[in-house]
Amino acid sequence: MGIFEIRLPDVGEGVAEAELIEWHVKPGDIVREDDILAAVMTDKAAVEVPSSAEGKVLELGGEIGAMIPVGSVLVRLEVAGEGNAAAANPGEQKTAPVASPKAEPETEPEAETKPGLAPAPLARKAGRRPPRPEGAKPLASPSVRARARAEGLNLRQVPGTGPAGRISHEDLDNWIASGGIKQGGVTRGRNTGVEDVRIVGMRRKIAEKMALAKRQIPHITIVEEVEMGALEDLRAALNKKHEGQRPKLTLLPFLIRAIVEAVREQPGLNARFDDEDGVIHRHGGVHVGIATQTEQGLNVPVVHHAEAGSLWDNAAEILRLSEAAREGSIKREELTGGTITITSLGPLGAIATTPIVNYPEVAIVGVNKMQIRPVWDGQQFRPRKMMNLSCSFDHRVVDGWDAAVFVQKLKSLLETPAMLFVEG
Repeated sequence: MGIFEIRLPDVGEGVAEAELIEWHVKPGDIVREDDILAAVMTDKAAVEVPSSAEGKVLELGGEIGAMIPVGSVLVRLEVAGEGNAAAANPGEQKTAPVASPKAEPETEPEAETKPGLAPAPLARKAGRRPPRPEGAKPLASPSVRARARAEGLNLRQVPGTGPAGRISHEDLDNWIASGGIKQGGVTRGRNTGVEDVRIVGMRRKIAEKMALAKRQIPHITIVEEVEMGALEDLRAALNKKHEGQRPKLTLLPFLIRAIVEAVREQPGLNARFDDEDGVIHRHGGVHVGIATQTEQGLNVPVVHHAEAGSLWDNAAEILRLSEAAREGSIKREELTGGTITITSLGPLGAIATTPIVNYPEVAIVGVNKMQIRPVWDGQQFRPRKMMNLSCSFDHRVVDGWDAAVFVQKLKSLLETPAMLFVEG
């Protein structure tokens, strides 16, 4: 038998390290070639790391939340043959003692620590781990937490069989199958538990980027109301005409088309600002980021060269990108290169918002919810379908006047949608 070290591969151009966000294996597991070992987070996306050998997992190369340099040991396997690394004590092959069920210790022995590796947690068998004491922190991925909420389960009572007691979907299945109690009743007792949620993975990247944007960019936000009746009538008519033949049109393809027309007159808003070198990069192509909520957090897939696509082309691309983002299969290049961003909370949106510019871009267009409001037409109030746009700008490079001109151009195009299709 030999030792085989699997190291963190190059997960993206220019990436020197990645954050460890999830283990798919634990010590003692048998893995085959191409089995997923772990998930790591780069600056833009989560990447799954497969095994390049078949063997038994001996040690894991870090804890959840650790930054792992490219090329460092991720997992050590015991394999048939020589392997690719020397054992800790050459010539000596250690075998872990197998305890009988009756002799199982109350506490876990400390794992041997080897240079460059974190101690390997000793996994217990499913169903034999006692409930966590009150206040203990359950470890679980966002998808497991979301499922537990939907099922009405208290994660503090679910035994976890993963590293450090991490709870998996299989643990939830076992807990439910064994008659675990769902928390459906109403209790008025005091809840003194405190859950410490470590900010890792996508959530940490979002936090860092939001802090950078707010710290670096002096924001100016303009809110303007837009009458959407004509556009909504046109959208409904086009969807009815092409039902089943073309992608369904939402508001976003029309808004993208309006942005393309507006930045043609104001190219300084379709730009990225390199504030270190003091250079504004004005782009000819309009690469529109679409803020998309996923289970892991907020992603911003980019519709590249929106100026070259039709309404239906862009609608299809929005659908494809949003599905890939939510499934976690989106590619790194599909999350980069944006020049201006759209953010929308859909039907949950408020009357007005103050969106944060997607650094290093200089403008973001926020869509608020649509509703019927009374509008004065000069003689009486009439019901009109209205929506507010909330647009934020980097005030270092975008003056208030230019920002207002841009917003008014969007308003004009959306209220008179025929202008979206007029050339020149």
